[in-house]
Amino acid sequence: MNKALVLLSGGQDSTTSLYWALVSKAFPKIEALIIDYGQRHQIEIEAAKKISTLAKVPYTVLSTKLLSKIGDSALIGDGDVSAKHRNGNLPASFVPGRNILFLTIAAMIAYKRGIHNIIIGVCQTDYSGYPDCRAETINFMQSTLSLGMDWEFEIFTPMMWLSKKEEVILGNSFPGCMEALAFSHTCYEGQFPPCGKCPACVLRAKGFKEAGIPDPLIERAKKDGHNL
Repeated sequence: MNKALVLLSGGQDSTTSLYWALVSKAFPKIEALIIDYGQRHQIEIEAAKKISTLAKVPYTVLSTKLLSKIGDSALIGDGDVSAKHRNGNLPASFVPGRNILFLTIAAMIAYKRGIHNIIIGVCQTDYSGYPDCRAETINFMQSTLSLGMDWEFEIFTPMMWLSKKEEVILGNSFPGCMEALAFSHTCYEGQFPPCGKCPACVLRAKGFKEAGIPDPLIERAKKDGHNL
């Protein structure tokens, strides 16, 4: 019952969630699942691998092109990540059903490996407004997956109710987390150094600034000779 599977995107939220799991001591065996869904920021796949290695956590990379074939998201292709989605008022970066699909895939793998605990870094405090990041969605997914597979799942969302400031402060208290965040990737444009202008970059920068802690990713870019 104590094994856990972490959905690791290579971003700030999932990286901090991974270190939360490591520090909690509740999960003596932790694995990471990295999903390549054809996203424009492929750099995050390498980031997730690097972070898993730093954390000494075994990882699996699973490729699915389903979302990229459906399309209609600025994170898949070359659309404007700061624009609005054509349906409703959601941002163009919203990928319909992404977290629902990811949790389903994670549950399928967890079932096969005898794992009951799934950890995902979704948050509905400081976030982009994605409906599949909300606590209500995750709670329903936990019930649905448990019923549909006749296997008791518990989905942990340690970042759900934290602001980005609070998340940075929490991550700073975890041994090794800041070192890993130096290799994380948040930028919707898929750039290193990050563009600093897309919604994800702005939100990340705000959190570190309010926490009064330098972003280790930015510090790494400066050490690499980038003029920021």
